[in-house]
Amino acid sequence: SILDMQSNLATSYVHVGRLEDASRVQQDVYSGYLKLNGNEDERTIQAANNYANSLVNLERFKEARSVLRKMMPVARRVLGAS
Repeated sequence: SILDMQSNLATSYVHVGRLEDASRVQQDVYSGYLKLNGNEDERTIQAANNYANSLVNLERFKEARSVLRKMMPVARRVLGAS
């Protein structure tokens, strides 16, 4: 899908040091999965995690924590507590 390709692009951006671009694309991917599948879809949960990781790479810890705090209860419910 286009969203998968965008996620791969973001990974490529990380590898060449374009962290701002990677984060922007990861945010777009997360938003896309959220609109397409809702927040209880595994791909949406993974996209949220990828977006949070991109924020950590930029040392934007408060924003990363906000994304993760919002998604953790959903992830536990959907994926289990392990």
